[in-house]
Amino acid sequence: MKRLIVTALFFVVTLAFTTINSFAQSASREDLLKELQAKRAELQLLEKQFLAPAAEDRNAYVEFLLQPDTGLIRLLPREAYDSNLNKKIKGSLTIRGGGAYYSFARLTHEYGFGSDLELELGHFSVGFAGADYGMLVNLGDVALDEITLEHPRVRYLAAYTPPPQEATARLEARQFGQGVTVDDVLYENRLPVEKRSTYLLRSIGYSNSDVLVAFKVVRKDSDGSIILAWKLLKKYPVPELARQDVLELAR
Repeated sequence: MKRLIVTALFFVVTLAFTTINSFAQSASREDLLKELQAKRAELQLLEKQFLAPAAEDRNAYVEFLLQPDTGLIRLLPREAYDSNLNKKIKGSLTIRGGGAYYSFARLTHEYGFGSDLELELGHFSVGFAGADYGMLVNLGDVALDEITLEHPRVRYLAAYTPPPQEATARLEARQFGQGVTVDDVLYENRLPVEKRSTYLLRSIGYSNSDVLVAFKVVRKDSDGSIILAWKLLKKYPVPELARQDVLELAR
């Protein structure tokens, strides 16, 4: 009987200790979660500051930035900061795409939200997923204020109509990958970065956005990042693929 009582008492004490320990552990995990959330918010703030252009860049373009639909951004070289490209990258960022992408429609570096421009291996490129594609042209050292929809080298990009058929869109993407010449102007989907050059970009993202943008290389920083001043020339209706093509892409 005594042994039974001792055994029962041991069981009760053990159960109580386990319950208390589990509660303490649960509370500790809640505290850890709060700390993780605080650290994540702190890290996101640090990354935002890391991606921001320097004060000297903003001061140089302060009057330009007073105009509507303009901005100043920094693009990071994908090969240096995107862990999805290389898991061994030590300086990778938590932001998807490593700060190498930008959406002029949604004003975000986060990849996967209709990204329009990428910086990788000293080149700008457009068109990254599905049937999305686009064109780039280097205008040389031209002031952004001179670039309007009436500029001779803007007219073709401004008037271009993306096809609703997925097969045709992919064919267009391949052609611009090889280079398309119109009125002695070569349009491509990937161009080398050149200091002080101004570029035209038409980015067509099905079910996301369609934009025509002019941007200028302000300078290249010591880590290989590029500071760009940009202005939105036109935002088009969101392009859509024919329903059958959408179903095919979803398979």
